Amino acid sequence: MIDIPMKIKSPESLGNMAADVERRIRQPQPLCQLMGSIMQPLPQASPGQFRQAAQSNRTVRPQPGQTVPGRVSQSQPWQTVSRREVSAGDSVSPGEILKKGQKLSLMRENPNLTAVEVSLGWRVQNPACDMDASAFLLGSNGKVVGDEWFVFYGQTSSPDGSVVHHGERGGTGEETLSIDLKKLHPSVKRIVFILTIHEALRQRLNFGMVSDAYIQVRDGSMGKGILRFRLDEYYSNVISMVVGELYEKNGEWRFNAVGNGVDRDLEGLCGLYGVQVE
Repeated sequence: MIDIPMKIKSPESLGNMAADVERRIRQPQPLCQLMGSIMQPLPQASPGQFRQAAQSNRTVRPQPGQTVPGRVSQSQPWQTVSRREVSAGDSVSPGEILKKGQKLSLMRENPNLTAVEVSLGWRVQNPACDMDASAFLLGSNGKVVGDEWFVFYGQTSSPDGSVVHHGERGGTGEETLSIDLKKLHPSVKRIVFILTIHEALRQRLNFGMVSDAYIQVRDGSMGKGILRFRLDEYYSNVISMVVGELYEKNGEWRFNAVGNGVDRDLEGLCGLYGVQVE
């Protein structure tokens, strides 16, 4: 059985927030200074805060007035948190651009492909949306081959070590998972990639507050882009998104651009795919 832990802000970030509040209370600013500060560009979040979040495989939700590294919407900078569309090498081609429902062989250009990197990114219109990427490793029956074959921020590797969740890596503003096809257990026939909103039900959050979500697949050894799929459907009755999946057919690994919304949180998806949650 799997225990889905709560994600907690680091003590360092909480301490900094408390100190800042105390300083503002003790040293009130004149109205003219406050108005001047409002007109200034928003401060960037501390690089150390995001680096610490990446190392702990947990996403730190920016506070009002903070942004994650990457592009920021100019029309509404106060409420839009951006995720970069391409990772570290923006000059690298993303590969084939897919639309919903399209399928593509990962080995079309490289028949000897043995490893891939899968990155997921997004923008949020509501800063309360704390997004997470995860993967379910399924057998031919459409269920996980075991409770441990579910990779997310609380369980960052599959039992065979073939799928590893790296969290937000290298300041790219996207979450990345690596898949070693050579290590992958023969019983795994499909890997489903999911985006969820942390505590969406309790906080009444939904994918109508999300935009520009995408999945990028690259050659794990060369770094070359294989494909990218951008979602274009966002609904207020959806709290999780099945973004895409890798599946094996005739000894070849392929990608399916799914893009379907689900009215289930992470725990509900575990039930859907056969993971027993404590």
